[in-house]
Amino acid sequence: MRVIERASEMQTLVLNYKKEGKIIGLVPTMGYLHAGHMALVKKARAMCDLVIVSIFVNPIQFGQGEDFDIYPRDLERDLKLLIDEEVDFVFHPAVGEMYPPGYSTYVEVEGEITSKMCGASRPGHFRGVTTVVSKLFHICLPDYAFFGQKDAQQVTIIEKMVRELNFPVKIVRVPIVREEDGLAMSSRNVYLNPQEREDALVLYRALKHAEKLIAEGERDVDFVKQEMEKVIKMVPYAVIDYIEIVRAEDLGALDKIEGQVLLALAVKIGKTRLIDNLLVEV
Repeated sequence: MRVIERASEMQTLVLNYKKEGKIIGLVPTMGYLHAGHMALVKKARAMCDLVIVSIFVNPIQFGQGEDFDIYPRDLERDLKLLIDEEVDFVFHPAVGEMYPPGYSTYVEVEGEITSKMCGASRPGHFRGVTTVVSKLFHICLPDYAFFGQKDAQQVTIIEKMVRELNFPVKIVRVPIVREEDGLAMSSRNVYLNPQEREDALVLYRALKHAEKLIAEGERDVDFVKQEMEKVIKMVPYAVIDYIEIVRAEDLGALDKIEGQVLLALAVKIGKTRLIDNLLVEV
Protein backbone atom coordinates (compact mmCIF):
# COMPACT_ATOMS: atom_id res chain seq x y z
CA MET A 1 0.00 0.00 0.00
CA ARG A 2 1.31 3.42 -0.96
CA VAL A 3 0.38 6.79 0.48
CA ILE A 4 0.15 9.51 -2.17
CA GLU A 5 0.05 13.18 -1.20
CA ARG A 6 0.18 14.92 -4.58
CA ALA A 7 -2.87 15.12 -6.84
CA SER A 8 -0.80 15.01 -10.03
CA GLU A 9 1.02 11.85 -8.92
CA MET A 10 -2.24 10.14 -7.97
CA GLN A 11 -3.84 11.00 -11.29
CA THR A 12 -0.85 9.82 -13.32
CA LEU A 13 -0.72 6.50 -11.48
CA VAL A 14 -4.43 5.86 -12.04
CA LEU A 15 -4.23 6.78 -15.73
CA ASN A 16 -1.52 4.16 -16.20
CA TYR A 17 -3.61 1.49 -14.46
CA LYS A 18 -6.66 2.40 -16.53
CA LYS A 19 -4.62 1.88 -19.71
CA GLU A 20 -4.12 -1.68 -18.48
CA GLY A 21 -7.88 -2.09 -18.18
CA LYS A 22 -7.96 -2.06 -14.38
CA ILE A 23 -11.26 -1.31 -12.62
CA ILE A 24 -10.71 1.50 -10.11
CA GLY A 25 -12.66 1.87 -6.86
CA LEU A 26 -12.60 4.98 -4.65
CA VAL A 27 -13.67 5.22 -1.02
CA PRO A 28 -13.72 8.90 0.01
CA THR A 29 -13.29 9.41 3.78
CA MET A 30 -12.27 12.04 6.30
CA GLY A 31 -10.32 9.44 8.24
CA TYR A 32 -10.64 8.20 11.83
CA LEU A 33 -11.91 5.02 10.27
CA HIS A 34 -14.41 2.64 11.86
CA ALA A 35 -16.31 -0.50 10.83
CA GLY A 36 -18.64 1.55 8.64
CA HIS A 37 -15.71 2.74 6.55
CA MET A 38 -14.32 -0.78 6.47
CA ALA A 39 -17.60 -2.04 4.99
CA LEU A 40 -17.08 0.43 2.12
CA VAL A 41 -13.51 -0.75 1.66
CA LYS A 42 -14.53 -4.41 1.67
CA LYS A 43 -17.19 -3.73 -0.96
CA ALA A 44 -14.67 -1.87 -3.10
CA ARG A 45 -12.13 -4.68 -2.73
CA ALA A 46 -14.73 -7.22 -3.86
CA MET A 47 -15.73 -5.22 -6.95
CA CYS A 48 -12.53 -3.56 -8.16
CA ASP A 49 -9.00 -4.39 -9.27
CA LEU A 50 -7.51 -1.33 -7.59
CA VAL A 51 -8.81 0.31 -4.40
CA ILE A 52 -8.02 3.89 -3.43
CA VAL A 53 -9.06 5.32 -0.07
CA SER A 54 -8.86 9.08 0.29
CA ILE A 55 -8.29 10.55 3.74
CA PHE A 56 -8.90 14.28 3.77
CA VAL A 57 -10.69 16.38 6.37
CA ASN A 58 -12.31 18.83 4.01
CA PRO A 59 -12.37 22.35 5.51
CA ILE A 60 -14.89 23.82 3.10
CA GLN A 61 -17.70 21.52 4.24
CA PHE A 62 -17.42 22.76 7.83
CA GLY A 63 -19.30 25.89 8.85
CA GLN A 64 -18.18 28.58 11.26
CA GLY A 65 -18.18 27.22 14.80
CA GLU A 66 -18.25 23.57 13.67
CA ASP A 67 -15.68 20.96 14.64
CA PHE A 68 -13.08 21.17 11.87
CA ASP A 69 -10.20 21.94 14.24
CA ILE A 70 -11.06 19.15 16.66
CA TYR A 71 -12.36 16.57 14.17
CA PRO A 72 -10.71 13.26 15.18
CA ARG A 73 -7.59 12.41 13.20
CA ASP A 74 -5.24 9.43 13.53
CA LEU A 75 -3.49 8.67 10.25
CA GLU A 76 -1.20 5.97 11.67
CA ARG A 77 -4.19 4.04 13.04
CA ASP A 78 -6.09 4.46 9.76
CA LEU A 79 -3.20 3.17 7.67
CA LYS A 80 -2.88 0.02 9.79
CA LEU A 81 -6.57 -0.74 9.24
CA LEU A 82 -6.27 -0.18 5.49
CA ILE A 83 -3.20 -2.38 5.14
CA ASP A 84 -5.20 -5.22 6.67
CA GLU A 85 -7.87 -4.70 3.98
CA GLU A 86 -5.27 -4.82 1.18
CA VAL A 87 -5.96 -1.29 -0.04
CA ASP A 88 -3.66 -0.33 -2.90
CA PHE A 89 -3.36 3.45 -2.45
CA VAL A 90 -4.24 6.02 0.18
CA PHE A 91 -4.64 9.53 -1.18
CA HIS A 92 -3.82 11.89 1.70
CA PRO A 93 -3.39 15.43 0.40
CA ALA A 94 -2.72 18.54 2.44
CA VAL A 95 -5.31 21.31 2.43
CA GLY A 96 -3.02 23.44 0.27
CA GLU A 97 -2.79 20.66 -2.31
CA MET A 98 -6.57 20.56 -2.72
CA TYR A 99 -7.17 24.29 -2.30
CA PRO A 100 -4.06 26.25 -3.28
CA PRO A 101 -3.85 30.00 -2.64
CA GLY A 102 -6.42 31.89 -4.66
CA TYR A 103 -8.70 28.88 -5.04
CA SER A 104 -12.20 29.98 -6.07
CA THR A 105 -13.85 27.17 -8.05
CA TYR A 106 -16.79 25.33 -6.51
CA VAL A 107 -19.35 22.72 -7.59
CA GLU A 108 -22.85 23.14 -6.20
CA VAL A 109 -26.12 21.24 -6.54
CA GLU A 110 -28.93 23.76 -6.10
CA GLY A 111 -32.53 23.38 -5.03
CA GLU A 112 -34.54 21.78 -2.25
CA ILE A 113 -32.38 18.66 -2.20
CA THR A 114 -29.51 20.67 -0.67
CA SER A 115 -31.48 23.32 1.22
CA LYS A 116 -33.48 20.99 3.50
CA MET A 117 -32.46 18.66 6.34
CA CYS A 118 -28.70 18.97 6.94
CA GLY A 119 -28.52 21.69 4.31
CA ALA A 120 -30.85 23.91 6.34
CA SER A 121 -28.81 23.68 9.52
CA ARG A 122 -25.39 23.62 7.84
CA PRO A 123 -25.43 26.29 5.10
CA GLY A 124 -22.73 25.72 2.49
CA HIS A 125 -21.98 22.21 3.76
CA PHE A 126 -23.08 20.41 0.63
CA ARG A 127 -21.28 22.85 -1.66
CA GLY A 128 -18.13 21.81 0.17
CA VAL A 129 -19.00 18.14 -0.21
CA THR A 130 -19.77 18.26 -3.93
CA THR A 131 -16.68 20.36 -4.61
CA VAL A 132 -14.29 17.98 -2.88
CA VAL A 133 -15.97 14.87 -4.30
CA SER A 134 -15.74 16.35 -7.81
CA LYS A 135 -12.04 16.98 -7.29
CA LEU A 136 -11.51 13.45 -5.97
CA PHE A 137 -13.30 12.01 -9.00
CA HIS A 138 -11.04 13.98 -11.34
CA ILE A 139 -7.89 13.07 -9.42
CA CYS A 140 -8.60 9.38 -8.78
CA LEU A 141 -10.70 8.68 -11.92
CA PRO A 142 -12.73 5.87 -10.33
CA ASP A 143 -15.08 3.53 -12.15
CA TYR A 144 -16.93 3.01 -8.86
CA ALA A 145 -17.18 5.24 -5.79
CA PHE A 146 -18.47 3.89 -2.47
CA PHE A 147 -20.56 5.86 0.01
CA GLY A 148 -22.40 4.93 3.19
CA GLN A 149 -26.18 5.05 3.49
CA LYS A 150 -25.81 6.77 6.88
CA ASP A 151 -25.17 10.00 4.97
CA ALA A 152 -28.30 9.46 2.88
CA GLN A 153 -28.77 13.09 1.88
CA GLN A 154 -25.13 13.40 0.90
CA VAL A 155 -25.11 10.33 -1.34
CA THR A 156 -28.41 11.33 -2.98
CA ILE A 157 -26.92 14.73 -3.80
CA ILE A 158 -23.75 13.14 -5.16
CA GLU A 159 -25.79 10.80 -7.35
CA LYS A 160 -27.63 13.82 -8.77
CA MET A 161 -24.34 15.63 -9.42
CA VAL A 162 -22.91 12.56 -11.18
CA ARG A 163 -25.97 12.27 -13.44
CA GLU A 164 -26.18 15.93 -14.32
CA LEU A 165 -22.45 16.52 -14.87
CA ASN A 166 -22.00 13.21 -16.71
CA PHE A 167 -19.25 11.84 -14.48
CA PRO A 168 -18.24 8.39 -15.78
CA VAL A 169 -18.50 6.84 -12.32
CA LYS A 170 -21.02 4.50 -10.71
CA ILE A 171 -22.06 5.37 -7.15
CA VAL A 172 -22.39 2.35 -4.87
CA ARG A 173 -24.36 2.72 -1.64
CA VAL A 174 -23.38 0.52 1.29
CA PRO A 175 -25.85 -0.09 4.16
CA ILE A 176 -25.41 1.54 7.56
CA VAL A 177 -23.15 -0.34 9.96
CA ARG A 178 -24.40 -0.23 13.53
CA GLU A 179 -23.09 -1.07 16.97
CA GLU A 180 -24.71 -4.10 18.61
CA ASP A 181 -27.20 -1.82 20.39
CA GLY A 182 -28.22 -0.06 17.17
CA LEU A 183 -26.16 3.14 17.28
CA ALA A 184 -25.02 4.09 13.77
CA MET A 185 -21.24 4.10 13.57
CA SER A 186 -19.74 7.57 13.18
CA SER A 187 -16.34 9.14 13.71
CA ARG A 188 -18.08 11.73 15.89
CA ASN A 189 -19.28 9.07 18.37
CA VAL A 190 -15.90 9.51 20.05
CA TYR A 191 -17.15 12.87 21.36
CA LEU A 192 -19.87 11.20 23.47
CA ASN A 193 -19.36 10.60 27.18
CA PRO A 194 -20.85 7.36 28.64
CA GLN A 195 -24.23 8.93 29.48
CA GLU A 196 -24.45 10.67 26.10
CA ARG A 197 -23.53 7.39 24.40
CA GLU A 198 -26.53 5.78 26.10
CA ASP A 199 -28.78 8.72 25.27
CA ALA A 200 -27.71 8.59 21.60
CA LEU A 201 -29.62 5.32 21.20
CA VAL A 202 -32.79 7.40 21.10
CA LEU A 203 -32.20 8.14 17.40
CA TYR A 204 -32.48 4.50 16.44
CA ARG A 205 -35.40 3.93 18.83
CA ALA A 206 -37.31 6.76 17.16
CA LEU A 207 -36.62 5.34 13.70
CA LYS A 208 -37.69 1.83 14.70
CA HIS A 209 -40.85 3.18 16.35
CA ALA A 210 -41.75 4.96 13.10
CA GLU A 211 -41.00 1.82 11.09
CA LYS A 212 -43.35 -0.17 13.35
CA LEU A 213 -46.16 2.38 12.96
CA ILE A 214 -45.82 2.27 9.17
CA ALA A 215 -45.76 -1.54 9.17
CA GLU A 216 -49.01 -1.45 11.15
CA GLY A 217 -50.62 0.68 8.44
CA GLU A 218 -50.01 4.29 9.48
CA ARG A 219 -49.61 6.53 6.42
CA ASP A 220 -49.89 10.06 7.87
CA VAL A 221 -46.51 11.80 7.58
CA ASP A 222 -47.12 14.38 10.30
CA PHE A 223 -48.44 11.84 12.79
CA VAL A 224 -45.42 9.57 12.41
CA LYS A 225 -43.05 12.54 12.75
CA GLN A 226 -44.86 13.60 15.93
CA GLU A 227 -44.49 10.09 17.32
CA MET A 228 -40.76 10.14 16.56
CA GLU A 229 -40.48 13.49 18.32
CA LYS A 230 -42.19 12.06 21.43
CA VAL A 231 -39.62 9.25 21.58
CA ILE A 232 -36.68 11.66 21.31
CA LYS A 233 -38.08 14.02 23.95
CA MET A 234 -38.01 11.17 26.45
CA VAL A 235 -34.26 11.83 26.65
CA PRO A 236 -33.50 14.98 28.66
CA TYR A 237 -31.44 17.59 26.83
CA ALA A 238 -31.73 15.88 23.43
CA VAL A 239 -32.19 18.72 20.93
CA ILE A 240 -33.93 17.91 17.65
CA ASP A 241 -32.44 19.50 14.54
CA TYR A 242 -34.89 17.86 12.14
CA ILE A 243 -37.15 14.88 11.64
CA GLU A 244 -38.08 14.14 8.02
CA ILE A 245 -40.02 11.53 6.08
CA VAL A 246 -39.27 11.96 2.37
CA ARG A 247 -39.14 10.09 -0.92
CA ALA A 248 -36.01 7.96 -0.86
CA GLU A 249 -35.08 8.56 -4.50
CA ASP A 250 -34.88 12.36 -4.44
CA LEU A 251 -35.74 13.48 -0.87
CA GLY A 252 -38.95 15.06 -2.17
CA ALA A 253 -41.88 15.85 0.14
CA LEU A 254 -44.65 13.29 0.64
CA ASP A 255 -48.40 13.81 1.01
CA LYS A 256 -48.66 10.35 2.52
CA ILE A 257 -46.29 7.51 3.24
CA GLU A 258 -46.06 5.30 0.16
CA GLY A 259 -43.40 3.69 -2.01
CA GLN A 260 -39.84 3.70 -0.74
CA VAL A 261 -39.44 6.37 1.94
CA LEU A 262 -36.52 7.65 3.94
CA LEU A 263 -36.98 8.28 7.65
CA ALA A 264 -34.21 10.69 8.61
CA LEU A 265 -33.31 12.72 11.67
CA ALA A 266 -30.57 14.80 13.21
CA VAL A 267 -30.38 15.21 16.97
CA LYS A 268 -27.88 16.96 19.19
CA ILE A 269 -26.81 14.89 22.19
CA GLY A 270 -24.76 17.10 24.47
CA LYS A 271 -22.49 19.02 22.08
CA THR A 272 -22.51 16.29 19.43
CA ARG A 273 -24.82 16.43 16.43
CA LEU A 274 -25.74 12.93 15.25
CA ILE A 275 -27.64 11.80 12.16
CA ASP A 276 -29.35 8.54 11.33
CA ASN A 277 -31.90 7.19 8.88
CA LEU A 278 -33.92 4.16 7.88
CA LEU A 279 -35.30 3.09 4.52
CA VAL A 280 -38.86 1.78 4.57
CA GLU A 281 -40.69 0.16 1.66
CA VAL A 282 -44.47 0.54 1.71
